[in-house]
Amino acid sequence: MSKSKSASAAGKKSARPQTRRAEKATHSAKSAPAKRAASARPIDEPPPALPRGALKPSKGPAISPPSAPEEAPAKKAVKPRSDRRISLDELRALNVDDMWPHYRAAASQRPRDEEWLEKIRNVLMELHYPLVKHIAERLLQTLPKSIELDDLVSAGLFGLMDAIRGFDPDRGIKFKTYCTTRIRGSILDQLRSQDWVPRLVRLKAGRIEKALQRLQGEYGREPTHAELANALRMEHGELAEEISSSRAKTMFSLSDRWDDRDDDNSMEKVEIVEDQKAVDPIAELNRRDVMLYITKSLTHKERFIIEQYYHVGHTMREIGEMLALTESRVCQIHSNVMSRLKGLLTPSSNSLEA
Repeated sequence: MSKSKSASAAGKKSARPQTRRAEKATHSAKSAPAKRAASARPIDEPPPALPRGALKPSKGPAISPPSAPEEAPAKKAVKPRSDRRISLDELRALNVDDMWPHYRAAASQRPRDEEWLEKIRNVLMELHYPLVKHIAERLLQTLPKSIELDDLVSAGLFGLMDAIRGFDPDRGIKFKTYCTTRIRGSILDQLRSQDWVPRLVRLKAGRIEKALQRLQGEYGREPTHAELANALRMEHGELAEEISSSRAKTMFSLSDRWDDRDDDNSMEKVEIVEDQKAVDPIAELNRRDVMLYITKSLTHKERFIIEQYYHVGHTMREIGEMLALTESRVCQIHSNVMSRLKGLLTPSSNSLEA
């Protein structure tokens, strides 16, 4: 029994040193990576902060946790500016209100690119061309037929161009409202510049025309001169004078058709206008019949003298040379014939009834 107890005690004593050596080896193996990590840390890097609640060392200055580095204020993101110019297709795809910044930027640029500015202006004019034509068509309905639609549209385009140059979007007015007034005013200015009738006459004529249409609707017939003068509160003579002066505003085109048909059989007004210098065929036939009647009782020589002198227009000397007579003899024959014809054509004579 004593031998076994001593053997077991010796085994226990020999096992304890081995256990202590194994624990030291395990502890050294665990602390090796930490030592290697501490040796691998840069020199300038501050030591790790102590955990909260740890005791400060008894010797040396107190170790305070390192303060976090202050972050620099964040800078605003600057959007890079693009110098790429918008194309015409992209410009046409924009809204009209979105085009004005591009136009104003091109107009304020120094030096100004006139070619690019003109392209933007042309795009704006293309978009508003239907508006110009609509205004011109409405004004054409109140104008004479001699006025062409293309002339009104051309004048309206000049007004649109002036409206584009003078428009200011900062005033809060829509461009359509602004340019409508400018287009209409430009067309009216063009019409007034080509009109030879004073504007006061136009106003009086319009006043008379409106009163005439109103009375026609009330009475169902054409009003009399007295009714029209009473409606306008004017004297008869004053109304007649204004009606006479207002007729100067009427103008017709000779190339217009006489009726509303467009076929080739319809006549133009120029075909039925009376020519004051032309010979009236009916009057010419009557004159020949009268000349033949009053000269049928004359001799051949007397009839020749009367016809050449009054019808052809020759002088007495020229007629004498054709008949181989002197000028005094021709005058004598002419006097005798005229005295006989006067007696034939007197009212008391009944010779014409024969």
